[in-house]
Amino acid sequence: MDKSQYFYRTVIFTRKAGIVALADINDPQKTTELEKWFGIVISLADGKHTLQELVDFMRQQYQQVPESLDDTIESVIDRLVEGNMIKLNKEAIELPYYLAAPIEQLDLEKAKTLIKEDGYTLH
Repeated sequence: MDKSQYFYRTVIFTRKAGIVALADINDPQKTTELEKWFGIVISLADGKHTLQELVDFMRQQYQQVPESLDDTIESVIDRLVEGNMIKLNKEAIELPYYLAAPIEQLDLEKAKTLIKEDGYTLH
């Protein structure tokens, strides 16, 4: 895996009480909780950081880094890419308003208008 690539989310999410879930812009109370690793990656997938920066950040979360950490992160990335929840890019990107922050920080009407204008397909 080319860890110099930037990673960014393609889904709307919520983060409440430390739990990351997918959110429905049309029904914000309707959420789908993500497995912890998926949630971590989705919440960090802002388009401004590389996969290597993700690995480095996650390594800093441990006093003793698990041997399998890099493999775990790579597997999570692969699965999120396959599920079209994140994408990879050679350059940093600016996320659209409706993907840039958790749903609870968005102006929902503005987000819905921009989604419509962009032709964004909800996942």
